[in-house]
Amino acid sequence: MSTTENAIASAEAHSAHTYHPLPVVVATAEGAWMTDVEGRRYLDMLAGYSALNFGHANRRLIDAAKAQLERVTLTSRAFHHDRFAEFCTQLADLCGMEMVLPMNTGAEAVETAVKTARKWGYRVKGVPDGMAKIIVASDNFHGRTTTIISFSTDHEARADFGPYTPGFEIVPYGDLTAMRAAMTENTVAVLLEPIQGEAGVLVPPPGYLPGVRELTRERNVLFIADEIQSGLGRTGKTFACEHEGVVPDMYVLGKALGGGIVPVSAVVSSAAVLGVYRPGEHGSTFGGNPLACAVALEVIAMLRTGEFQQRATELGDHLHQELGLLVGGGAVQTVRGRGLWAGVDIDPGHGTGREISEKLMDRRVLVKDTHGSTIRIAPPLVISKEDLDWGLEQLREVLRG
Repeated sequence: MSTTENAIASAEAHSAHTYHPLPVVVATAEGAWMTDVEGRRYLDMLAGYSALNFGHANRRLIDAAKAQLERVTLTSRAFHHDRFAEFCTQLADLCGMEMVLPMNTGAEAVETAVKTARKWGYRVKGVPDGMAKIIVASDNFHGRTTTIISFSTDHEARADFGPYTPGFEIVPYGDLTAMRAAMTENTVAVLLEPIQGEAGVLVPPPGYLPGVRELTRERNVLFIADEIQSGLGRTGKTFACEHEGVVPDMYVLGKALGGGIVPVSAVVSSAAVLGVYRPGEHGSTFGGNPLACAVALEVIAMLRTGEFQQRATELGDHLHQELGLLVGGGAVQTVRGRGLWAGVDIDPGHGTGREISEKLMDRRVLVKDTHGSTIRIAPPLVISKEDLDWGLEQLREVLRG
């Protein structure tokens, strides 16, 4: 057996089968390229589901992490440390908010947002105890914890994990009329992805997000934007909500906030919302640790230059122009997305999304399928135009075949 085959066989034997990865075993990576254990190079067109917006082994982020590793990496929240206040201040300012509640993973941050909305509903809005409701959208993906899958419409995510957590109303994504009808005096929040990533990079119709913002203000309901995948430069803006001129009551952030080095997530909101917490009501041993703060501070500094947002805009325009040329040729049915992020629906006659992904892997391009016939394209924002064009040419060749 080859080194690759041995590694895959060992993983299959000794790890739970919660993923079905492509049969490539990565050993090193830099920028937009990854190298496997056999020395073969692959163009990364997924970027860790946007966790690697700034590329693999980004020198600024690696240097920030190394410097902090030599000082202190963990104190727990039992004590203050010298990076925490700066991290919270800088992230709140980047978001135009006032307070930050740091966690580790995106799912933890979504759970935190749910808890925050409920507590705000009871303490501030005056909802009767145990009666709080949160409106979510169908085809959402916010994580895989027990509570989060309770409001998922994905059968694979939900099956055999009940009983499910109550307190959620599911309405069609993009349907303001259905959302208005679902609201009651006990509704405390609307939780949405400004662009649904796992669903296939679904962009809501124009006016939808502003309509949600208006409706939530009108009904004294919190608007929570899950920008874990869409935020921090991916769409050409710092936050995807900015494309519609919308500022939510709460941002949920993760993935790229850790620079692809450490898991960093956060809920960012106003003092009126996050101020409902008292000591002991929520927390995390690792949330907001010194290493996480050091890396995230460098991410924030990089975003403040606007360089990555501009790259996502310019390369994203090029990406969508080139992908658009594939529509109507028989192989590609639809292309959606914004910035350097696209969902490509493959005609079933040309293969499933998995099959197309495997053929691209054979041509040294790595993407990921979702929902059967869709592939997602989301390269690191540092990718060169030449490399992007090469990757797109491999897609064209696969579809011609």
